[in-house]
Amino acid sequence: MKVHQLADMKGGWFVGHFSPTVISTSDFEVGVKIYPAGANEAAHHHKVAEEVTVIATGRVIMCGQEFGAGSIIHLAPGDSTSFETLEPTVTVVVKRPSVPNDKYLD
Repeated sequence: MKVHQLADMKGGWFVGHFSPTVISTSDFEVGVKIYPAGANEAAHHHKVAEEVTVIATGRVIMCGQEFGAGSIIHLAPGDSTSFETLEPTVTVVVKRPSVPNDKYLD
C-alpha cells in the first residue's frame, strides 16, 4: 500500500498524464478541487477532452447557471464555461482523455 496526500499533488489533480500523480495514464485525469468563496476561472474550453464536474459541497456558477451539492455537469469537447464559487466549494473533476495543454481561454 502507498499513501499520498492531496496537498502534494498539483492543483488537486492526482490521476492523469502529468507529474506528480498517483496513477500515470493518458486515458483520463481526476482531481479534487477545494475552493474558497469567490474563486473563479475565466471562460475556457477543451478541444479534445470531455469534462465531468461533480459539486461535492458548495454552490457554483458554471455555463451561466447555478449548481449546488450533488450536481453533475458534463461538458463535451468545445463546450465553453466559466466558473465561480458562491461559497466554499469542493469539486471532483474527471477529464477524458488526459491531454496536456488542452485548456483554451475564450
